[in-house]
Amino acid sequence: MARLTSRFWIDAYLARLRFQDIPAFVVAHGDDTGGAVLVKLSTLDGRAKVFQRSFDLMSGERRWVELSSGPEAEVDDAIARQRGFDPDIWVIEVEDRQGRHLLDEEGLG
Repeated sequence: MARLTSRFWIDAYLARLRFQDIPAFVVAHGDDTGGAVLVKLSTLDGRAKVFQRSFDLMSGERRWVELSSGPEAEVDDAIARQRGFDPDIWVIEVEDRQGRHLLDEEGLG
């Protein structure tokens, strides 16, 4: 099965967030075709989480896993480290006091 380009997935994700009135922004533009994606969730209280897509070897499915959580400055440091390893990485920042990120919804894995 063909994989979606990173840019296509991000555009669809941002549209889904807009539909739910959840603010989100591209804070680092990665490679349009195959760049990895990090999603940072800021709950606007000084705390944040960052998620990355992972491949489950047992099921063969992709799923989102938490890379880091805690004070927003520490999460930003974790993101900066990842960008240091991979300059083609995308970073999407989602801002939602309720902690919604929609990554667990159908079709976003």
